[in-house]
Amino acid sequence: MNSIKRVLSLVALAGATLILSACERPPIESVQNGFRGTGMASVYNPRTLAAEAAKNEVPASIPAAADGPKAGAVYKNVKVLGNLSVAQFTNFMVAMTSWVAPEQGCAYCHNVANFAEEGMYTKTVSRKMIQMTQRINVEWKSHVAETGVTCYTCHRGNNIPQNVWFTDPAKPQGSGFLSGKNGQNTPSPSVGLSDLPYDPFTPYLLKAENIRMNGPTALPTGNKNSIQDTEKVFGLMVHMSTSLGVNCAYCHNTRSMPEWSQSPPQRMTAWYGIRMVRDLNNNYMVPLTNVFPAHRLGPEGDVLKNNCTTCHQGAYKPLYGVSMLKDYPFLTGTPAPRAAPKSDEKKTLTMK
Repeated sequence: MNSIKRVLSLVALAGATLILSACERPPIESVQNGFRGTGMASVYNPRTLAAEAAKNEVPASIPAAADGPKAGAVYKNVKVLGNLSVAQFTNFMVAMTSWVAPEQGCAYCHNVANFAEEGMYTKTVSRKMIQMTQRINVEWKSHVAETGVTCYTCHRGNNIPQNVWFTDPAKPQGSGFLSGKNGQNTPSPSVGLSDLPYDPFTPYLLKAENIRMNGPTALPTGNKNSIQDTEKVFGLMVHMSTSLGVNCAYCHNTRSMPEWSQSPPQRMTAWYGIRMVRDLNNNYMVPLTNVFPAHRLGPEGDVLKNNCTTCHQGAYKPLYGVSMLKDYPFLTGTPAPRAAPKSDEKKTLTMK
């Protein structure tokens, strides 16, 4: 009898360990952001915050004088930022190298024997990314406000930002009544390792499928949205939550999640953010598909794309709201065009 009890105790202990292994160990801190007793609180883990703080440190910068000869007049083939002074232009090139290619240096985008040469795909992409950054800072203030973004916001010292996505290939499925999983029960980091559909990005951050699922009445009369559609939206919400390191009450009122008039102001900022990411993916990233070499494309042959984590990287504001634009004010210049690269640029160039 005692041996049976010991076995049962070990089984119970193992079961409890498995169940609790998905939970975060204490301490967990909460910050009230609404009326008491309503569950309006933001929940944080001090250990996670310490790790995220290290990733969100702002690099040192040295401002450069705006007076003097213009880069476009001194250097050849300067198609972007030619209106900067030589000092500003050189300073920014050095900064961008440290943000994007600290190991490769100038050779990542340039033929160092002839900087004016158009031979490397990275040079074409870099120009378009500078224009994309300007567009964010000028036309998407509804999301980035005056804080804005720079190349470092996404790259953080990496050639390719660490948090990008490709369209995930459809998983193989059998035939019959239970053949389709709708992308569910395939735990993926994109949805916080939950059983929600693993691709919340293609429908909402590339396409413009409807995100609002809740009906306005107790009984869902007239609401034609399916449970499967709702679960896809939940996947997007989990992505946004993990990207910003926040819980649902950061953007939603716990009394009525869909009610805009009772939501925190962050919800409107997020609404604009979704549309901003969609704009960037469709008007800047997708047009570069034929510029990137095959090894930079996804399994479906699509180009890498942005999502919320690309900039936020676990912080409610990228770099915790510190602006780097004071030293690079030209990144808030005239809105850049969204046109696709010219036909002569639409070829795979020297690979890096």
